[in-house]
Amino acid sequence: MAKQGRILVRMVSTAETGYYYVTKKNPRSTTEKLQFRKYDPVVRKHVEFKEAKIK
Repeated sequence: MAKQGRILVRMVSTAETGYYYVTKKNPRSTTEKLQFRKYDPVVRKHVEFKEAKIK
């Protein structure tokens, strides 16, 4: 069987709260690291989330 095209990545909050989202990405088409502005419920604001490895 072929390998799956998408991988799971962890989106970690830049507010240093420890909160994170898990999302999928296609590493062949998106080679750069992902960055999103999403809601962090710990600080109750929209903040920048950056891609990190899943441990």
